[in-house]
Amino acid sequence: MGVTDREAPQTHVAGFAETLLGACATGRRLTRDELESRRVQGERAAEAGLSLRGLIREHLAVTREVQPRLAAGSTGPLLEAVQQAVDAFAEGHERAQHQAVRQEEAARREFIDDLLYGRSDLGRLAERAGRFGLLLSQAHAVAVATGPEPYGDGYPVARGIEEAVLARFGNRKILLATKDGRLICVAPGDQPDVLGYFAKRAYAATDGGRVAIGRSHPGAGGVVHSYEEALNALDLAERMRLEGPVFRAADLLVYPVLTRDRQAMADLVESVLGPLGQARGGAQPLLDTLTAYFDSGCVATEAARRLSLSVRALTYRLERIHRLTAADPADPAHRYTLQTAVIGARLLGWPGTGD
Repeated sequence: MGVTDREAPQTHVAGFAETLLGACATGRRLTRDELESRRVQGERAAEAGLSLRGLIREHLAVTREVQPRLAAGSTGPLLEAVQQAVDAFAEGHERAQHQAVRQEEAARREFIDDLLYGRSDLGRLAERAGRFGLLLSQAHAVAVATGPEPYGDGYPVARGIEEAVLARFGNRKILLATKDGRLICVAPGDQPDVLGYFAKRAYAATDGGRVAIGRSHPGAGGVVHSYEEALNALDLAERMRLEGPVFRAADLLVYPVLTRDRQAMADLVESVLGPLGQARGGAQPLLDTLTAYFDSGCVATEAARRLSLSVRALTYRLERIHRLTAADPADPAHRYTLQTAVIGARLLGWPGTGD
Protein backbone atom coordinates (compact mmCIF):
# COMPACT_ATOMS: atom_id res chain seq x y z
CA MET A 1 0.00 0.00 0.00
CA GLY A 2 3.04 2.25 0.32
CA VAL A 3 2.19 3.45 3.86
CA THR A 4 3.40 2.46 7.31
CA ASP A 5 1.33 0.46 9.78
CA ARG A 6 0.63 3.67 11.75
CA GLU A 7 -0.37 5.61 8.62
CA ALA A 8 -2.57 2.90 7.16
CA PRO A 9 -5.58 3.32 9.50
CA GLN A 10 -5.34 7.11 9.15
CA THR A 11 -5.76 6.92 5.39
CA HIS A 12 -9.26 5.52 5.98
CA VAL A 13 -10.46 8.46 8.09
CA ALA A 14 -9.52 11.00 5.41
CA GLY A 15 -12.32 13.54 5.04
CA PHE A 16 -14.01 12.46 8.26
CA ALA A 17 -13.17 15.69 10.09
CA GLU A 18 -14.64 17.80 7.28
CA THR A 19 -17.79 15.67 7.30
CA LEU A 20 -18.26 16.21 11.03
CA LEU A 21 -17.67 19.96 10.80
CA GLY A 22 -20.14 20.28 7.93
CA ALA A 23 -22.84 18.32 9.73
CA CYS A 24 -22.41 20.13 13.03
CA ALA A 25 -22.46 23.58 11.45
CA THR A 26 -26.20 23.26 10.79
CA GLY A 27 -27.09 20.23 12.93
CA ARG A 28 -28.03 18.24 9.82
CA ARG A 29 -27.77 14.49 9.28
CA LEU A 30 -25.03 13.11 7.04
CA THR A 31 -25.89 13.13 3.36
CA ARG A 32 -26.23 10.00 1.24
CA ASP A 33 -22.90 10.73 -0.46
CA GLU A 34 -21.14 11.21 2.88
CA LEU A 35 -22.51 7.91 4.21
CA GLU A 36 -21.54 6.08 1.02
CA SER A 37 -18.04 7.54 1.27
CA ARG A 38 -17.73 6.07 4.77
CA ARG A 39 -18.96 2.67 3.53
CA VAL A 40 -16.41 2.69 0.71
CA GLN A 41 -13.63 3.57 3.14
CA GLY A 42 -14.77 0.68 5.38
CA GLU A 43 -14.64 -1.75 2.46
CA ARG A 44 -11.15 -0.61 1.48
CA ALA A 45 -9.93 -0.92 5.06
CA ALA A 46 -11.25 -4.50 5.28
CA GLU A 47 -9.60 -5.37 1.96
CA ALA A 48 -6.34 -3.99 3.36
CA GLY A 49 -6.66 -6.37 6.32
CA LEU A 50 -7.16 -3.67 8.96
CA SER A 51 -9.14 -4.50 12.11
CA LEU A 52 -12.39 -2.67 12.75
CA ARG A 53 -11.48 -1.98 16.39
CA GLY A 54 -8.39 0.03 15.50
CA LEU A 55 -10.23 1.93 12.79
CA ILE A 56 -13.01 2.96 15.19
CA ARG A 57 -10.32 4.26 17.55
CA GLU A 58 -9.04 6.41 14.67
CA HIS A 59 -12.52 7.80 14.11
CA LEU A 60 -12.82 8.64 17.82
CA ALA A 61 -9.39 10.30 17.76
CA VAL A 62 -10.54 12.54 14.90
CA THR A 63 -13.73 13.29 16.83
CA ARG A 64 -11.70 14.49 19.83
CA GLU A 65 -9.65 16.75 17.55
CA VAL A 66 -12.76 18.23 15.99
CA GLN A 67 -14.76 18.84 19.17
CA PRO A 68 -12.84 21.96 20.40
CA ARG A 69 -13.45 23.61 17.01
CA LEU A 70 -17.21 23.39 17.33
CA ALA A 71 -19.55 26.01 18.73
CA ALA A 72 -21.00 25.54 22.20
CA GLY A 73 -24.03 23.26 22.27
CA SER A 74 -22.86 21.16 19.28
CA THR A 75 -22.24 18.01 21.33
CA GLY A 76 -25.57 16.46 20.39
CA PRO A 77 -25.19 16.93 16.60
CA LEU A 78 -21.56 15.77 16.86
CA LEU A 79 -22.46 12.51 18.57
CA GLU A 80 -25.27 11.91 16.07
CA ALA A 81 -22.91 12.52 13.13
CA VAL A 82 -20.24 10.25 14.61
CA GLN A 83 -22.76 7.47 15.15
CA GLN A 84 -24.00 7.68 11.56
CA ALA A 85 -20.47 7.78 10.14
CA VAL A 86 -19.14 4.89 12.24
CA ASP A 87 -22.22 2.76 11.50
CA ALA A 88 -21.75 3.33 7.74
CA PHE A 89 -18.01 2.60 8.01
CA ALA A 90 -18.64 -0.62 9.97
CA GLU A 91 -21.30 -1.66 7.45
CA GLY A 92 -18.82 -1.29 4.59
CA HIS A 93 -16.13 -3.15 6.55
CA GLU A 94 -18.48 -6.06 7.33
CA ARG A 95 -19.77 -6.16 3.78
CA ALA A 96 -16.25 -6.53 2.42
CA GLN A 97 -15.47 -9.26 4.95
CA HIS A 98 -18.62 -11.20 4.05
CA GLN A 99 -17.74 -10.91 0.38
CA ALA A 100 -14.24 -12.20 1.07
CA VAL A 101 -15.67 -15.16 3.00
CA ARG A 102 -18.06 -15.98 0.15
CA GLN A 103 -15.23 -15.80 -2.37
CA GLU A 104 -13.06 -18.04 -0.17
CA GLU A 105 -15.90 -20.56 0.20
CA ALA A 106 -16.50 -20.55 -3.55
CA ALA A 107 -12.79 -21.10 -4.23
CA ARG A 108 -12.72 -23.90 -1.67
CA ARG A 109 -15.73 -25.65 -3.21
CA GLU A 110 -14.23 -25.34 -6.68
CA PHE A 111 -10.92 -26.77 -5.45
CA ILE A 112 -12.65 -29.68 -3.71
CA ASP A 113 -14.64 -30.49 -6.87
CA ASP A 114 -11.47 -30.44 -8.96
CA LEU A 115 -9.54 -32.46 -6.38
CA LEU A 116 -12.12 -35.21 -5.94
CA TYR A 117 -13.04 -35.53 -9.59
CA GLY A 118 -9.62 -34.90 -11.16
CA ARG A 119 -10.96 -32.21 -13.48
CA SER A 120 -8.03 -29.82 -13.28
CA ASP A 121 -4.45 -29.77 -14.51
CA LEU A 122 -2.50 -31.70 -11.88
CA GLY A 123 0.31 -29.15 -11.71
CA ARG A 124 -2.09 -26.27 -11.18
CA LEU A 125 -4.08 -28.36 -8.72
CA ALA A 126 -0.95 -29.01 -6.65
CA GLU A 127 -0.27 -25.26 -6.50
CA ARG A 128 -3.80 -24.51 -5.31
CA ALA A 129 -3.66 -27.33 -2.76
CA GLY A 130 -1.09 -25.51 -0.63
CA ARG A 131 -3.59 -22.74 -0.01
CA PHE A 132 -5.91 -25.28 1.62
CA GLY A 133 -3.27 -27.11 3.63
CA LEU A 134 -2.46 -30.09 1.38
CA LEU A 135 0.87 -31.19 -0.04
CA LEU A 136 -0.09 -33.31 -3.04
CA SER A 137 3.44 -34.58 -3.61
CA GLN A 138 2.71 -36.92 -0.70
CA ALA A 139 0.36 -39.90 -0.60
CA HIS A 140 -3.11 -39.28 0.78
CA ALA A 141 -6.09 -41.30 1.92
CA VAL A 142 -9.72 -40.20 2.00
CA ALA A 143 -12.51 -41.01 4.44
CA VAL A 144 -16.16 -40.42 3.56
CA ALA A 145 -18.89 -40.18 6.23
CA THR A 146 -22.62 -40.45 5.68
CA GLY A 147 -25.38 -39.86 8.17
CA PRO A 148 -29.15 -40.18 8.49
CA GLU A 149 -29.35 -36.58 7.25
CA PRO A 150 -27.16 -35.07 4.49
CA TYR A 151 -24.13 -33.12 5.64
CA GLY A 152 -24.01 -29.50 4.54
CA ASP A 153 -21.55 -26.61 4.88
CA GLY A 154 -21.99 -24.98 8.26
CA TYR A 155 -24.33 -27.65 9.64
CA PRO A 156 -23.81 -28.05 13.42
CA VAL A 157 -22.94 -31.77 13.19
CA ALA A 158 -20.43 -31.28 10.37
CA ARG A 159 -18.94 -28.23 12.10
CA GLY A 160 -18.61 -30.11 15.39
CA ILE A 161 -16.77 -33.02 13.75
CA GLU A 162 -14.46 -30.66 11.87
CA GLU A 163 -13.66 -28.66 15.02
CA ALA A 164 -12.90 -31.84 16.98
CA VAL A 165 -10.55 -33.18 14.28
CA LEU A 166 -8.73 -29.88 13.78
CA ALA A 167 -8.42 -29.34 17.52
CA ARG A 168 -6.60 -32.66 17.85
CA PHE A 169 -4.60 -32.65 14.61
CA GLY A 170 -4.45 -28.95 13.75
CA ASN A 171 -0.76 -29.13 12.86
CA ARG A 172 -1.31 -31.86 10.24
CA LYS A 173 -2.02 -31.33 6.54
CA ILE A 174 -5.74 -32.13 6.67
CA LEU A 175 -8.69 -31.05 4.54
CA LEU A 176 -12.30 -31.45 5.68
CA ALA A 177 -15.22 -30.60 3.45
CA THR A 178 -18.76 -31.57 2.52
CA LYS A 179 -19.63 -33.01 -0.88
CA ASP A 180 -22.96 -34.33 -2.15
CA GLY A 181 -24.35 -34.55 1.38
CA ARG A 182 -21.31 -36.44 2.69
CA LEU A 183 -18.50 -35.31 4.97
CA ILE A 184 -15.02 -35.79 3.50
CA CYS A 185 -11.65 -35.95 5.25
CA VAL A 186 -8.39 -35.97 3.27
CA ALA A 187 -5.26 -36.76 5.30
CA PRO A 188 -1.65 -37.82 4.65
CA GLY A 189 -1.46 -41.52 3.90
CA ASP A 190 1.12 -42.16 6.60
CA GLN A 191 -1.16 -40.82 9.34
CA PRO A 192 -4.01 -43.34 9.62
CA ASP A 193 -4.77 -42.10 13.14
CA VAL A 194 -6.30 -38.95 11.63
CA LEU A 195 -8.87 -40.84 9.56
CA GLY A 196 -9.49 -43.27 12.40
CA TYR A 197 -10.29 -40.40 14.75
CA PHE A 198 -12.44 -38.74 12.07
CA ALA A 199 -14.41 -41.97 11.68
CA LYS A 200 -14.86 -42.26 15.44
CA ARG A 201 -16.13 -38.68 15.77
CA ALA A 202 -18.41 -38.96 12.74
CA TYR A 203 -19.98 -42.15 14.09
CA ALA A 204 -20.40 -40.70 17.57
CA ALA A 205 -22.00 -37.52 16.23
CA THR A 206 -24.73 -39.28 14.23
CA ASP A 207 -27.34 -41.91 14.91
CA GLY A 208 -26.72 -44.57 12.30
CA GLY A 209 -23.88 -42.84 10.45
CA ARG A 210 -21.29 -44.83 8.52
CA VAL A 211 -17.73 -44.12 7.40
CA ALA A 212 -15.61 -45.67 4.65
CA ILE A 213 -11.86 -45.20 4.33
CA GLY A 214 -10.02 -45.52 1.03
CA ARG A 215 -6.47 -46.77 0.69
CA SER A 216 -3.49 -44.42 0.55
CA HIS A 217 -2.35 -43.43 -2.96
CA PRO A 218 0.32 -40.95 -4.13
CA GLY A 219 -0.19 -37.67 -5.95
CA ALA A 220 -3.27 -35.62 -6.83
CA GLY A 221 -4.67 -38.56 -8.76
CA GLY A 222 -4.26 -40.65 -5.63
CA VAL A 223 -6.80 -38.50 -3.79
CA VAL A 224 -9.37 -39.20 -6.51
CA HIS A 225 -8.57 -42.93 -6.38
CA SER A 226 -8.89 -43.10 -2.58
CA TYR A 227 -12.12 -41.10 -2.67
CA GLU A 228 -13.66 -43.44 -5.23
CA GLU A 229 -12.58 -46.44 -3.15
CA ALA A 230 -14.31 -44.97 -0.11
CA LEU A 231 -17.52 -44.33 -2.08
CA ASN A 232 -17.43 -47.87 -3.48
CA ALA A 233 -16.90 -49.26 0.01
CA LEU A 234 -20.03 -47.46 1.24
CA ASP A 235 -21.99 -48.81 -1.71
CA LEU A 236 -20.72 -52.34 -1.10
CA ALA A 237 -21.56 -52.14 2.59
CA GLU A 238 -25.10 -51.11 1.69
CA ARG A 239 -25.62 -53.81 -0.94
CA MET A 240 -23.98 -56.52 1.13
CA ARG A 241 -25.77 -55.38 4.30
CA LEU A 242 -22.44 -55.43 6.11
CA GLU A 243 -22.51 -54.74 9.82
CA GLY A 244 -20.42 -52.10 11.52
CA PRO A 245 -20.00 -48.32 11.28
CA VAL A 246 -16.56 -48.22 9.63
CA PHE A 247 -15.47 -49.93 6.42
CA ARG A 248 -11.98 -49.96 4.97
CA ALA A 249 -11.56 -50.41 1.24
CA ALA A 250 -8.53 -52.62 1.86
CA ASP A 251 -10.77 -55.12 3.69
CA LEU A 252 -13.34 -55.28 0.87
CA LEU A 253 -11.08 -55.94 -2.12
CA VAL A 254 -12.47 -59.44 -2.59
CA TYR A 255 -15.86 -58.11 -3.67
CA PRO A 256 -14.70 -56.15 -6.74
CA VAL A 257 -12.67 -59.22 -7.72
CA LEU A 258 -15.77 -61.40 -7.55
CA THR A 259 -17.78 -59.05 -9.76
CA ARG A 260 -15.04 -58.19 -12.25
CA ASP A 261 -16.70 -60.63 -14.65
CA ARG A 262 -20.34 -59.82 -13.94
CA GLN A 263 -21.69 -62.23 -16.53
CA ALA A 264 -19.76 -65.14 -15.06
CA MET A 265 -21.01 -64.22 -11.59
CA ALA A 266 -24.58 -63.90 -12.86
CA ASP A 267 -24.30 -67.36 -14.45
CA LEU A 268 -23.00 -68.81 -11.17
CA VAL A 269 -25.81 -67.23 -9.15
CA GLU A 270 -28.52 -68.42 -11.52
CA SER A 271 -27.05 -71.90 -11.85
CA VAL A 272 -26.52 -72.48 -8.12
CA LEU A 273 -29.34 -70.48 -6.54
CA GLY A 274 -31.89 -70.40 -9.35
CA PRO A 275 -33.68 -73.58 -8.10
CA LEU A 276 -34.54 -71.75 -4.85
CA GLY A 277 -37.20 -69.92 -6.82
CA GLN A 278 -39.27 -73.12 -6.79
CA ALA A 279 -39.78 -72.86 -3.03
CA ARG A 280 -43.02 -71.56 -1.57
CA GLY A 281 -42.51 -67.82 -1.08
CA GLY A 282 -39.78 -67.66 -3.68
CA ALA A 283 -36.02 -67.60 -3.34
CA GLN A 284 -35.60 -64.65 -0.96
CA PRO A 285 -36.40 -66.39 2.38
CA LEU A 286 -33.99 -69.23 1.62
CA LEU A 287 -31.36 -66.77 0.39
CA ASP A 288 -31.71 -64.85 3.67
CA THR A 289 -31.26 -68.16 5.49
CA LEU A 290 -28.00 -68.86 3.67
CA THR A 291 -26.81 -65.31 4.30
CA ALA A 292 -27.43 -65.58 8.05
CA TYR A 293 -25.89 -69.05 8.18
CA PHE A 294 -22.67 -68.01 6.47
CA ASP A 295 -22.46 -64.65 8.31
CA SER A 296 -22.71 -66.50 11.62
CA GLY A 297 -19.80 -68.79 10.76
CA CYS A 298 -22.13 -71.70 9.92
CA VAL A 299 -23.31 -71.88 13.53
CA ALA A 300 -26.96 -72.95 13.37
CA THR A 301 -27.97 -71.54 16.76
CA GLU A 302 -26.55 -68.10 15.96
CA ALA A 303 -28.11 -68.09 12.47
CA ALA A 304 -31.49 -69.05 13.96
CA ARG A 305 -31.21 -66.20 16.47
CA ARG A 306 -30.44 -63.70 13.72
CA LEU A 307 -33.50 -64.86 11.75
CA SER A 308 -35.73 -65.11 14.84
CA LEU A 309 -36.32 -68.80 14.07
CA SER A 310 -36.07 -71.97 16.08
CA VAL A 311 -33.03 -74.14 15.37
CA ARG A 312 -35.42 -76.81 14.06
CA ALA A 313 -36.98 -74.36 11.59
CA LEU A 314 -33.54 -73.27 10.44
CA THR A 315 -32.46 -76.88 9.97
CA TYR A 316 -35.56 -77.54 7.89
CA ARG A 317 -34.70 -74.58 5.64
CA LEU A 318 -31.12 -75.79 5.17
CA GLU A 319 -32.42 -79.24 4.23
CA ARG A 320 -34.83 -77.61 1.77
CA ILE A 321 -31.92 -75.71 0.19
CA HIS A 322 -29.98 -78.97 -0.08
CA ARG A 323 -32.84 -80.70 -1.86
CA LEU A 324 -33.46 -77.84 -4.31
CA THR A 325 -29.82 -77.06 -5.18
CA ALA A 326 -28.17 -80.45 -4.57
CA ALA A 327 -25.59 -78.49 -2.54
CA ASP A 328 -25.33 -79.03 1.21
CA PRO A 329 -24.53 -75.80 3.13
CA ALA A 330 -23.02 -77.90 5.95
CA ASP A 331 -20.65 -79.74 3.59
CA PRO A 332 -17.28 -77.95 3.22
CA ALA A 333 -17.04 -79.27 -0.36
CA HIS A 334 -20.23 -77.41 -1.30
CA ARG A 335 -19.96 -74.47 1.07
CA TYR A 336 -17.52 -72.38 -0.92
CA THR A 337 -19.64 -72.50 -4.09
CA LEU A 338 -22.81 -71.71 -2.19
CA GLN A 339 -21.26 -68.85 -0.24
CA THR A 340 -19.70 -67.33 -3.36
CA ALA A 341 -23.09 -67.52 -5.08
CA VAL A 342 -24.75 -65.85 -2.06
CA ILE A 343 -22.20 -63.04 -2.14
CA GLY A 344 -22.78 -62.65 -5.87
CA ALA A 345 -26.54 -62.50 -5.30
CA ARG A 346 -26.06 -59.63 -2.88
CA LEU A 347 -23.77 -57.75 -5.23
CA LEU A 348 -26.06 -58.24 -8.22
CA GLY A 349 -29.29 -57.62 -6.35
CA TRP A 350 -30.57 -61.13 -7.11
CA PRO A 351 -33.34 -62.27 -7.13
CA GLY A 352 -34.80 -58.75 -7.41
CA THR A 353 -38.38 -57.67 -6.89
CA GLY A 354 -39.72 -59.59 -9.80
CA ASP A 355 -39.11 -63.04 -8.34
